[in-house]
Amino acid sequence: MKKYIVLLVLFCLQGISAQVTFTATPSRTKVGVNERLRVEFKMSADGDNFVPPSFRGFKAAGPSQTISNSWGTNRKRTFTKTYTYVLTPTIKGVFTVGQASIEVEGKTYKTTPFKITVGRAVAKPNDPAAALAQNAGKDIHVVAEVSKSNPYINEPISVVYKLYVGQNESLRGTRQVDVPQFSDFWNQDIKIPNSTVRQVTYKGESYRAIELKKVVLYPQKSGKLEIGPLSLELTIDVPTGRRDYFGRPVMGQTTKVKTSGSRIINVKPLPENGKPEDFSGAVGDFSFQAKPSKTTLSNGESLQLTVKVSGKGNLKLFNLPKPVVPSALEMYDPEHNEDVATPLSGMKGSITDVYAIIPQNKGKYPIKPMSFTYFNPKTGNYNTITSEEIMVDVLDVPDNASANADTTTSGTQKQAVKTTEQFRFVSLKTNLRSVNRKDFFGSTLFYILLLVPFLLIPVIMLLKKQKQARDNDVAGNKIRKNNKLAKKYLSEAKKHLGDKEPFYVALEKALHNFLKAKLSIETSEMEKENIQELLSARNATPETITDFIKIMDSCEFARYAPSSGEAMQQDYDNAVSIITALEKQI
Repeated sequence: MKKYIVLLVLFCLQGISAQVTFTATPSRTKVGVNERLRVEFKMSADGDNFVPPSFRGFKAAGPSQTISNSWGTNRKRTFTKTYTYVLTPTIKGVFTVGQASIEVEGKTYKTTPFKITVGRAVAKPNDPAAALAQNAGKDIHVVAEVSKSNPYINEPISVVYKLYVGQNESLRGTRQVDVPQFSDFWNQDIKIPNSTVRQVTYKGESYRAIELKKVVLYPQKSGKLEIGPLSLELTIDVPTGRRDYFGRPVMGQTTKVKTSGSRIINVKPLPENGKPEDFSGAVGDFSFQAKPSKTTLSNGESLQLTVKVSGKGNLKLFNLPKPVVPSALEMYDPEHNEDVATPLSGMKGSITDVYAIIPQNKGKYPIKPMSFTYFNPKTGNYNTITSEEIMVDVLDVPDNASANADTTTSGTQKQAVKTTEQFRFVSLKTNLRSVNRKDFFGSTLFYILLLVPFLLIPVIMLLKKQKQARDNDVAGNKIRKNNKLAKKYLSEAKKHLGDKEPFYVALEKALHNFLKAKLSIETSEMEKENIQELLSARNATPETITDFIKIMDSCEFARYAPSSGEAMQQDYDNAVSIITALEKQI
């Protein structure tokens, strides 16, 4: 008996002296924006009041809780309690997961913060966490369609990003999480005026397709260049296996990230063989002209010389040739004009330099021929277009032009007299008068302005403290955000009265965000039985709860059935009155 008492005492002393450990362990510290990771908060004692970190930059699912209690061969007890979260990144960056805390026997323990690096989306994500539905989104694809994979430098290629959705998939919404990057490309986005869903065939199957983004690219160097991926976070409806009282299946929601993946373009350099010395980088198919407004000048007339390149190619990425004129013709800097359109096939139009030329003396003066060289990627050859020589015949010039020329060479004395003329009336005497005004330094206003900053310090500290308290109020911020979203979507539904699909989508989002704000629940918890139970617990009347469930059913049913404008107006009025009633009752 004494033996067992001694063992019991030793066991108790061992338990008292055992040190409590509380650690945070991520499954990975580097993930793509379309991957997930798992974070385990593990403690060696049974604690209370577990407080997780904020998980900024992630969507957190959980926690799931597990407890392990075992005895070793040496009669040593091992206890482990674990809280597990599954994190889904929302944006790229480096994020710090802060401290979690737990209380054990009145003492607070905290974990050590750690960093997680979220990079660009990967083509084949390694997702260690179980998704809400394994097969959800398997027939949804984000695809980058590239017009040409081996262009020349400065030859246009087009990239169209498309979303393909299988006929059996129910896509609730999308959010772009990764914007494509086009390093070493000149790029121009193409506006998509009316993005409509079309029925297409993709990989031999029937799909619904929509264009997400169009862009024209001009590679600026040779070699293997990367076209960045476009990534979307998809909200997908998945069946829960239950049915409502109409017999329709009850759907849940899950989110997945899909990416188009990176594309590698092998850019060919322009050939060195046959490249002219005056080649300025023009690639395409062009015409060239140098045209004067007139060639015979008299009575002080001037001419305009228009240098113009027209056609299809990289019009904004090279310079026009510059005319060479005799010294007797004064040429001014050109006025540059561009009339260039950029469709999906590449730039087309014209660029123009217009030079103003003024003769200084009589006589005939030639403007030398100009040449323009471009590379045609279709033929793989350099082409040179040369303009004709322009002969300018100056019949006479005004007398003042000759006088100005003489002044330049021999009129120094006259110019000096004219220059000193403008300084004749500078006064050399100053008369000072008293203004009888008190000094600002030492005045009442001076001391007021001096003390105001010190008086504002407590106010600033109070405001800062209130802001910190507001920022730390995670639950309150979430409620305020959902309240704001509910009002926003309710207003959006009112704007779409008469347009069935966007009206009921906005109205349903308004109802969901209202519930999130008032009941502190997530979308995955919005089962009708759960909503009824929570509203009843918040003192809502049975009639109001029934009306709320009916309007939710109406939103879901109306998207699959015809609906009139009067019905939409009635549903909107009912939603407003029900939300108002619940605001008062809850």
